[in-house]
Amino acid sequence: MHKEIVSTNAAPAAIGPYSQAVKTGLVVFTSGQIGLDPKTGELVSDEFEPQVRQAFANLEAVARAAGGSLANAVKFSLFLTDLGRFATVNQIMGELVPKPYPARSTVGVASLPKGAQFEVEAVLVL
Repeated sequence: MHKEIVSTNAAPAAIGPYSQAVKTGLVVFTSGQIGLDPKTGELVSDEFEPQVRQAFANLEAVARAAGGSLANAVKFSLFLTDLGRFATVNQIMGELVPKPYPARSTVGVASLPKGAQFEVEAVLVL
């Protein structure tokens, strides 16, 4: 199996021993993205909605570096520190992700890196 490491400066650098994404054939597995500003490495805001929008922007940048876009997503995994904000995520996803929507799982978690409130990862098929 050939695997290609995907990396872009348009998304935050990995903050641990992992890659932004790995591409094998036409399939891309992304690492989770939180609402970090790619230039500063800090959260864009303490507020939930800006973090969600930035996390998806970061994911889109990684998808583009792999040769695709969010339209190529076949599966999203979402992680929220407050499942009460699920409706906000749905609304934002409806704006940013074209139909037909990919499969998705959503998990409530106690905490995320850097105090983030939201994280998203994807599997893409190009």
